[in-house]
Amino acid sequence: MKRQDSSDSSDRSDSSDRSDPLIPKHGGYAKLRSYQTAQLIYDCTVIFCDHFIDKRSRTHDQMVQAARSGVRNIAEGSVASGTSKKIEFKLTGIAQASLEELLKDYIDFLRHRRLPVWDKDSPEALAVRRQRGIVASDTDPFSIRAASPVTAANTLICLINQATYLLRRQLESLEKQFLEHGGFTEKLHAARTQQRSKAEPPAPLCPHCSRPMIRRTARVGRRAGQSFWGCSAYPDCTGTRPIE
Repeated sequence: MKRQDSSDSSDRSDSSDRSDPLIPKHGGYAKLRSYQTAQLIYDCTVIFCDHFIDKRSRTHDQMVQAARSGVRNIAEGSVASGTSKKIEFKLTGIAQASLEELLKDYIDFLRHRRLPVWDKDSPEALAVRRQRGIVASDTDPFSIRAASPVTAANTLICLINQATYLLRRQLESLEKQFLEHGGFTEKLHAARTQQRSKAEPPAPLCPHCSRPMIRRTARVGRRAGQSFWGCSAYPDCTGTRPIE
């Protein structure tokens, strides 16, 4: 699996012939490292809960749903990014919060059983972080089924820490993009304004004083509500022209 190390700034997959399309490329979530890691967390959490958590308990369902929420919200945010940066930002934040909730569940699992949490620089934690080339179709690349409870839970903790770190960077990148380029609504308004300016005829010169004219709207009389060209020097000059 080729790594994407561009701070997970919402890869886009759609193509367009326009150099600056109104709706940018979007929906390329499958290439995001945050999505790939969250998908792995979800798959491994299902295995973990089936092996170490009573299926009849609320904890089992809550952990699986938190893991699912993490991966699904990354995908939905990426798809929504084409028309709403606000929704993308919100859903990416929800994904991060869901995984942080799941992280606490794994820590509680170890604490309640008086099992140790690996130090982030321990040989075991470093080994998890170094693992690369995970096959997407392998739902149990860390052998959660065969691992001890302490190893399985700590492995998931390492993966969740990776995912939340990537999502923090992703949110920072989304914020930077929004501040620099704005959102879809701003682009829509700018594009509409530009299109209208192209469609409008150039302003003529006043027939009386030869100054540039501006578009005006009649407020009274039988032509009330109709547009016309009026001299920019009004009221000193009352020259008008009809808009053809």
